[in-house]
Amino acid sequence: MNIVCTTLNAKYIHTNIAIRYLKAYARPEFDVQLTEYTIKDPIMNIVTDLIRKEPDLIGFSCYIWNIEETIKVIKMIKKINPYIQIVVGGPEVTYDVHEWMNENAEFDFIVVGEGEETFKQLLTELNGSGDFSKVPALAYRNGGKTVINPQRNKLDLRELPSPFRFEEDIRHFSKRVTYIETSRGCPFSCQFCLSSIEVGVRYFDREKVKDDIRYLMKHGAKTIKFVDRTFNISRSYAMDMFQFLIDEHLPGTVFQFEITADIMRPEVIDFLNREAPPGLFRFEIGVQSTNDYTNELVMRKQNFEKLSRTVTMVKDGRKIDQHLDLIAGLPEEDYATFSTTFNDVFALRPEELQLGFLKMLRGTGLRLRADQHQYVYMDHSPYEILGNNVLSFNDIIRIKQVEDVLEKFWNDHRMDETIEYLVSKVFSSPFEFFQQFGSYWEEQGWERIGHQLEDLFNRLRQFLQYKNLSQLEIIEGLMKYDYLSNHKYKPRKPWWQASFEKAERTAIYKELLQKPGLLGKGYLELGLQEKELYKHTMLEEIPFNLEKYLITAEIELEPSMLLVYFSATEERASVFTCKKKLLNGSN
Repeated sequence: MNIVCTTLNAKYIHTNIAIRYLKAYARPEFDVQLTEYTIKDPIMNIVTDLIRKEPDLIGFSCYIWNIEETIKVIKMIKKINPYIQIVVGGPEVTYDVHEWMNENAEFDFIVVGEGEETFKQLLTELNGSGDFSKVPALAYRNGGKTVINPQRNKLDLRELPSPFRFEEDIRHFSKRVTYIETSRGCPFSCQFCLSSIEVGVRYFDREKVKDDIRYLMKHGAKTIKFVDRTFNISRSYAMDMFQFLIDEHLPGTVFQFEITADIMRPEVIDFLNREAPPGLFRFEIGVQSTNDYTNELVMRKQNFEKLSRTVTMVKDGRKIDQHLDLIAGLPEEDYATFSTTFNDVFALRPEELQLGFLKMLRGTGLRLRADQHQYVYMDHSPYEILGNNVLSFNDIIRIKQVEDVLEKFWNDHRMDETIEYLVSKVFSSPFEFFQQFGSYWEEQGWERIGHQLEDLFNRLRQFLQYKNLSQLEIIEGLMKYDYLSNHKYKPRKPWWQASFEKAERTAIYKELLQKPGLLGKGYLELGLQEKELYKHTMLEEIPFNLEKYLITAEIELEPSMLLVYFSATEERASVFTCKKKLLNGSN
């Protein structure tokens, strides 16, 4: 048989580990060809490529982000060649199997749940007697009726072959995210999550995992993401892996983990803060809600005080970036209580705060009991909620406005000092700032157009002018600082009018050439000559003592002189400041 396994990834940089496990497990009896696409690829292009491979069977790995496009591909393939056998598997089709088979005549088989052994046994039967009743966890048709065979015992993960040792993958390692498992299952029972359905946690062979990581790094993998639902559920296991990665990592490699923060012991964080190189690790932490009643309703155990301690300790260590997740729309969390959740988590100042919306995934307890909270949700993937008994559709729209500007103005870190000042000194809360700005953003129609960096600064300034804020001059000073300090190269067209005319700027430069110590030791050590000063720096006035503010977060209304040096050898500009009154040339 000519066998192809494929999937439609959300982005080009993603890879699919599931089809690689299928290929590895099917060997040596069956040779499975792998090919991957994205949900953005034209359907006709995908179909054309698959048909040209002349397959006898195509297996599709299905998820909420690709099921709609996958079905379109399958229907077209069956129209072109109805003799191609179609097998689908993955979390999206593992539940409501009768419904999937009834609504999609083009599906010949569904592999239910863990697929490695089932898929190989299916290939064996297709290549032999064709007795599909012998294949556990397989759905198929017999006499026009759907048959679903009982599932088998879970696989011994220690015996699974590596999904990474395919020569054709090597050239992609450096360009894409590589996903790796060290365990399957989750110890928790959160009713909105598919992982809660499988009881217990099973582990892969630890030494095999380490060998895979060595192989991946040796062949250029730069971003390796662990897909374990709770990487640190076993403290000893996590500590062993952390130590291994610290000891054997190669420069430029980043490892990402999903961490349950409230069970992480302080001594583990102390170890990481002490031993881990900066940037080697990245933590993803699902907070979802800080509302105790909501967490109780979804059977989610969480100690937010301990979670906050972990996040704060990690942040203070300055070694590991953290990505925290929230879910809007959980049971009995209305607009007001969600804003409290948002403010609780934003107070931790994570490097990224992801605001998502509840998806009623097939098979989850929350979907099965949706009527209890009057949930209304999309009939098709991603099954996102449209409202419930305490959260209206209009409330959801307002929270989506927050999501839009949060991504652009906090997660991208284009203006950290400005946003910090706005959320702590100007608006009543972080949520209030992002909500008001998000609403204004949508009213202007900006969500429908693209944005250059200058546009983002201009649009924030326009919003602040609309609010008629008394501190606008101070905020604009911080915006200038953020804009210039985050540039690697000297910007050609700043979004503001220059502070100085040419003659004033020349006078200040002449004074700095004579007295470079005015801008401190760091500037003095640069030893800038006249040509470099004029060509590679920018000079601006800030209406307050910037140096004091950056240290104390206190505003002292004494103008500062800001000089920014752009060096081609550095990733970011160098910033120097002094009180304006110290420079005679500026008077």
